[in-house]
Amino acid sequence: MSFGLGTFAGTDGVAFPGLVIDGRVFDLRPEFSDTRSMLDDWDASLRRLHELAAAPSGDGVALDSLRPLPPVASGQVLCGGANYYTHLEQMHAAMLRNRGDERSIEELHAEGRKFAVARKTNGVFVFAGLPSALSGATDDVVLWGPGEQHDWELELAVVIGRGGHYIAEENALDHVAGYTISNDISTREVMRASGSGMTDFLASKVRPTFFPTGPYFVPREFVPDYRDLRITLKVNGEVMQDESVSDIIHGVEELVAHASTLVELSPGDLILTGSPAGNAGHHGNRWLVPGDVMEGEITGLGVQRNRCVKPA
Repeated sequence: MSFGLGTFAGTDGVAFPGLVIDGRVFDLRPEFSDTRSMLDDWDASLRRLHELAAAPSGDGVALDSLRPLPPVASGQVLCGGANYYTHLEQMHAAMLRNRGDERSIEELHAEGRKFAVARKTNGVFVFAGLPSALSGATDDVVLWGPGEQHDWELELAVVIGRGGHYIAEENALDHVAGYTISNDISTREVMRASGSGMTDFLASKVRPTFFPTGPYFVPREFVPDYRDLRITLKVNGEVMQDESVSDIIHGVEELVAHASTLVELSPGDLILTGSPAGNAGHHGNRWLVPGDVMEGEITGLGVQRNRCVKPA
């Protein structure tokens, strides 16, 4: 039996840890106070969760009747960047075109593919996010200014279940509790800090609500090969991203191992693995605007549905 784990709120607004089985949520109190404490002794918790899933108490509550909060109160949010071949090809070709390169689209994409392939040898790129940007899988995304070029980046995210520093790549998956969905909203025209030419991820990526995450995470044992998962994002029903994780440049093992050389990982930390192809630049600079509805899905990990709104 497979199951998911998350944090949910009912009509009373009180958050509680929940066990998700076939679209129903079973309250895990008083067994666990929250999902973060569950991860502090993940091996023991997982054994107990299997027992609870085999004989759940009561009928549970329909997942659709609850508000999913970020599955784990994350301590650290780390993000893999420039990590999908086709995504980099598209982004590089669009950049060349926007700079006035008059070569054919085929030639620009060929140049972009060379750029993407070179990323494999250039090493893993990881930057820090902020947990204050996390929001739930059905929460509104507030399109904060400055800037108007708001873009989507649906990503496979890793939930750390066992901490460590300088984790060996061959042991990295042993530190992964499970997988979830995260959407790394980015405001493109403020990504270059004014006058410096430097990339400014603080200004462009970590505004409140800019990391919709969840609705729950699925233990790693129920995902035999994360590369077989498919990432799909729609805006107002139109498919924008539809890519297999197999297009990833640096896999989960490499990301976890590399991240652990930069910081000491702890249970509950979140590592986003990068965005696949199909961002706004590939769709004629079709940026997000208030009223847009994003629907994101990764195989077996649930569905997000976030409405974009203007700041109050």
